[in-house]
Amino acid sequence: MSMRKIRKGDKVVILAGKDKGKQGTVLSVPSSDKVIVENINIVKKNTKANPMKGEPGGILDKEMPMHISNVALFNPVTGKADRAGFKTLEDGRKVRFFKSSGEVVDI
Repeated sequence: MSMRKIRKGDKVVILAGKDKGKQGTVLSVPSSDKVIVENINIVKKNTKANPMKGEPGGILDKEMPMHISNVALFNPVTGKADRAGFKTLEDGRKVRFFKSSGEVVDI
């Protein structure tokens, strides 16, 4: 897995769009420049029923991908959005850190 500044499971803050200011958890990173965030960028999707898969039809609420530049990592210490960077520790591990405090994100 390549190193990404924002990964699945990260808590993020939305910086732009109709959900600006909201927080959510990253559900997936479908491509290098898109993220899907839980309960963010919800759209109504008309779907046809598929009895083979047991899927119901009708109008469903679905999370759509949004550009990665519109989200920022949530820093629990400051309670605000923060930028992430990479640094290598003494033991050779490459880790993400918060730009504002220099604190390591993943332990």
